[in-house]
Amino acid sequence: MTQMKAVGFHQHLPITEENSLIDLELPRPEATGHDVLVEVKAVSVNPVDTKVRAHGQDETEPKVIGYDAAGIIVEVGNDVGRFEVGDEVYYAGAINRPGSNSTFQLVDERIVAKKPERLTFAEAAALPLTTLTAYEALTDRLHISFDAKSNLDKTILIVGAAGGVGSIATQLANKAGLTVIGTASRSETIDWAKAHGAHHTINHHEDFRPQLEALGYSYVDYIFCLNATDQHFEAMVDVIAPQGSICSIVETDKLLDLSALQQKSANFVWEFMFTRSLFQTPDMMRQHDILTQVAAWIDAEELETTVTKTLTDINAANLKEAHRLVESGKTIGKVVVAEA
Repeated sequence: MTQMKAVGFHQHLPITEENSLIDLELPRPEATGHDVLVEVKAVSVNPVDTKVRAHGQDETEPKVIGYDAAGIIVEVGNDVGRFEVGDEVYYAGAINRPGSNSTFQLVDERIVAKKPERLTFAEAAALPLTTLTAYEALTDRLHISFDAKSNLDKTILIVGAAGGVGSIATQLANKAGLTVIGTASRSETIDWAKAHGAHHTINHHEDFRPQLEALGYSYVDYIFCLNATDQHFEAMVDVIAPQGSICSIVETDKLLDLSALQQKSANFVWEFMFTRSLFQTPDMMRQHDILTQVAAWIDAEELETTVTKTLTDINAANLKEAHRLVESGKTIGKVVVAEA
């Protein structure tokens, strides 16, 4: 078995530490079963990358992370029926398997799709995790249909509309025919959110209710929370419509008072994009289907990639810089690291 380059770590450290991410040489894996082996051409960095890198027990073997990638299939397992060698693909991978920060990566074909034809590998790598998160949250958790007629006069509040997930969620919610209200606090994030599908914006550092009332809304039908669940929970309870639904992707160490939603018969639900791959659920193929649909919309120019910064060459130095940018909390859209 030949060797491959990878970026990983032995210790969970702050990104400022020299060994927080290091260049490695590891054995190249081989594809069996339902796995495809992808030659990775570009990856993007998400908050989950930084959280996994920074927290945990020391690793006895090098740990390679990375949960977004685009590349070319170079091997297929004997049970693979959807792909062939040479296919250009994109995917978000699985949190319990070696990640995409390597020259080659094994991925289950059921969570892989052919990448949008009109996008580069870098542009495609910005999309899978955030797209799957937003799509699953809207359709599987909030039960929103993409039949725009069914969503006339319905509203969604997206808390954190200019980040990675927010950038695609605003586009998808707009495509579903919802009135999209995004939260953003800086002129550049306000402009970005509106350019990507938000009809209105409010400031998440201020009370939600007076800002919504100034726009003519007493309540919103749906809320998608992408920032500080515990910090915004009371405000979300206040403005969610009776029988409305709230979905969050941000974990919290604090107890949430779900009884506060009782009088409104309102729902609160979590979205975790890795659930299907982590538990090998019978509907794992759903992620292949979602990414395939989104690729078609992108090729039809109905959706746009959300990459805003690309670093060239997948190595420890560039991935450390990408992690630093994501951890700053100031990034708009997605940060990508790509091969030259």
